[in-house]
Amino acid sequence: MDSSGAGAGAASPNPKCCVSLSAFYNNTIVPCPNCSCNCKGLPGAKCHSEENAGSMLQMPHDPLQEPEDLVRCTDHMCPIRVHWHVKQNYKAYWRVKITVTNLNMVRNYSDWSLVVQHPNLQSVQQIFSFNFQPLKIHGFLNDTGMFWGVRYYNEILMQSGVDGNVQTEMLLSKNTSLFTLHEGWAFPRKISFNGDHCVMPPPDDYPRVPNSSTASKLSLPVLVFISLLPIIIFVGPSHFLDYL
Repeated sequence: MDSSGAGAGAASPNPKCCVSLSAFYNNTIVPCPNCSCNCKGLPGAKCHSEENAGSMLQMPHDPLQEPEDLVRCTDHMCPIRVHWHVKQNYKAYWRVKITVTNLNMVRNYSDWSLVVQHPNLQSVQQIFSFNFQPLKIHGFLNDTGMFWGVRYYNEILMQSGVDGNVQTEMLLSKNTSLFTLHEGWAFPRKISFNGDHCVMPPPDDYPRVPNSSTASKLSLPVLVFISLLPIIIFVGPSHFLDYL
């Protein structure tokens, strides 16, 4: 690992990443919590918009030292954002897209790694663009796994810009008698990037599954017809108009 990257060493006491969430069944995109890594306006909270960062990026850096972090101005002020999107729900599988975005304008992350804790990781069927290895951290529970880039393809997470992200999709099999999208089950419990724990949105903010009750989807005329259906059956259709 070269000096331009941030390896998976000891975890930093200060957050360096955050998590945002979305799902196909809800239009809401849950962003990273505000001030996940810092707050704009506080001492030491340096950030720049992409428009005015050009002159900063052209400044010479000492090749023997890591460049000072220069993050894009956001509400969360994190150099790394991980987005978890519940993409599709099939009969026997469900599909997730993971996107890791580098919002650091001056640093590449070489040989990056992502550790995810999710109860369904024991049922991973296919990973499309990352390497994956289950991690049995909790004994008999196989709910944690590590993702990392494919050599010569996406093992380097480039600095902020057009190429400043890596992404994959994965298929997970499901036990149809136990599977549910309710109560945030489809979202990860914990995520770490290069050994740093990422700030998660609070569970109450997770995308909610819309109310799927039949009555909420029926129009008023249909509900009226259903309520009168016993009369139609009892007296016969030829006498139904006498009751209207």
